[in-house]
Amino acid sequence: MKKFLLITDAWAPQTNGVVTTWTTVLGHLEAAGYEIKVIHAGLFKTFPLPSYPEIELARNPWIMKRMIAEYAPDHVHVATEGSLGLYARRLLVKHNVPFTTSLHTKFPEYVQERVKLPLSVGYKFMRWFHGPAVRTLCTTASHKAELESWGLDNLVVWSRGVDIEKFQPRPLGERDRPRLVYVGRVAVEKNIESFLALEIDADKVIVGDGPQRAELEKKYPDAHWLGYRRGQPLVDEYAAADVFVFPSLTDTFGLVMLEANACGTPVAAFPVTGPIDVVVEGVNGCLHDDLETAVDGALKLSREACRDHAENNTWAIVAQRLMDNLVSVSWSDPVLTRLGNART
Repeated sequence: MKKFLLITDAWAPQTNGVVTTWTTVLGHLEAAGYEIKVIHAGLFKTFPLPSYPEIELARNPWIMKRMIAEYAPDHVHVATEGSLGLYARRLLVKHNVPFTTSLHTKFPEYVQERVKLPLSVGYKFMRWFHGPAVRTLCTTASHKAELESWGLDNLVVWSRGVDIEKFQPRPLGERDRPRLVYVGRVAVEKNIESFLALEIDADKVIVGDGPQRAELEKKYPDAHWLGYRRGQPLVDEYAAADVFVFPSLTDTFGLVMLEANACGTPVAAFPVTGPIDVVVEGVNGCLHDDLETAVDGALKLSREACRDHAENNTWAIVAQRLMDNLVSVSWSDPVLTRLGNART
């Protein structure tokens, strides 16, 4: 049985695309005969990320040395660029251990949005971080092209999937005005205010939470602020929507769009990286530089066509792409000994 090690700063109880992607994909790897170990922040002493307290960062990442030595994995994958990812990268490069990485977010754009760091500096960091990886998995073809324009290489398109058994449509019934739903983090990089500010006669529903919620809820009290929903209550919100609005300008994919489609709900979004690879214009959603125009177009689409689109994007395909691109580790006794005995 092959042993797969995932190192990630993002893990449950966080609710985001990284966690959803990996928990689902790891289930498929286990079904394919892999043994799984996850090194995540919950195994360490942590501190909250400033301005984003729901994300915990490891204070003592060096204890992962012994974890790795004891497990001696056949494949190592680093999923995030946080404190665990940074320490893992340093450790693996130092000991010449081959590994793969993945890109889940537009990290430089997120940092620029929060602290105004120039994109050129952010992408210099990304080239440094992912450069030693044998392969780096990215979400879509357009994301790959964008990353290559910034000088990243060894990129493989990975994509995302949806659980079509879990996410199911249901009849909408009669209503006086459309119901528009957003699902995701409530944070500045998600550009939610462009949705909330739309002058359109509709019920606006926000499913999720985050550091910008208090500010936006005070500014837009007429919106329905539901907080996080999981399991069937989340499916119900997708299925009850006339349109799923995805206002982000910085996501690399946005698997919530596929979840909405699986429930028969069309997507309205901007024509940017992520949506342009998920939305087939006029089929499962509408893209436009004017978000209200996108919403108007999406309201006219077939919910059956949205479901059909989702059925062609399953997690089994995504998991197989990961397995096809893993690299093998041949551990030497001296390396395992040094890792196992290391204290700092």
